[in-house]
Amino acid sequence: MFEVPWSEYLPDLWEGLLKTLSYTVVGFAGAALLGLAVALMRLSGRRLVRIPAAVYTEVFKNVPLLAVIFLTYFGLGSIGLKLDVFQAGTLSLIVFYAAYLSEIFRSAIHGVHAGQREAAEALGLGRISTFGKVVFPQAMRLALPGTNTMLVDLLKSTSLLVTISAAELMSQGRLITSATFRALEVYLVIAVIYFALCYPLSQGLLWFERRIRAGTPLSARRRRRLRAAKALLAKEMTT
Repeated sequence: MFEVPWSEYLPDLWEGLLKTLSYTVVGFAGAALLGLAVALMRLSGRRLVRIPAAVYTEVFKNVPLLAVIFLTYFGLGSIGLKLDVFQAGTLSLIVFYAAYLSEIFRSAIHGVHAGQREAAEALGLGRISTFGKVVFPQAMRLALPGTNTMLVDLLKSTSLLVTISAAELMSQGRLITSATFRALEVYLVIAVIYFALCYPLSQGLLWFERRIRAGTPLSARRRRRLRAAKALLAKEMTT
């Protein structure tokens, strides 16, 4: 054990780490946006909008991510639609995890009590304002546990991009193994790096989730308003 000259491979591991984080950030951001759009389509009253969204969700929920990666990189390339490794990798993560996030978002939006919408309409808010200012903030609180789980899972799933030589951590580990023939040591170190990424992230997300459940506002503007309201209330109580 520990006979690999790690100092020689630190630049490669650092490059793989940055690639892994790039895939995670771009993939999750795209999946969240697409998932929200699909969730809103699923909630539409029009069947022509609702049915394609439902089909999309069911297809990608029941197809392995590895198959999606192969279809995106090799399948699209075979019909002339060539994507580079980064484009194919991020697109695979986006379309796969958007299906799961859409279900989380749809359930969260459904979980907001109908009385909230009725109260907003009674105050004269339109449909867009009602959704953006009343329904969406409450739905995001309900969606946090599932969304946080998907983020950590997406980070771990970037390791599957080794199959298309995406230059992320697992790909670098495979190259180091080929050069040193020390598979146990190399992949043990790679596993430790993934743990060092995922565990603090999951604990930080749990802390954030607890803060939100305790009533901490999501936006900085709302936090400033809350502080101002508390200061005003404290001032009135002292006078």
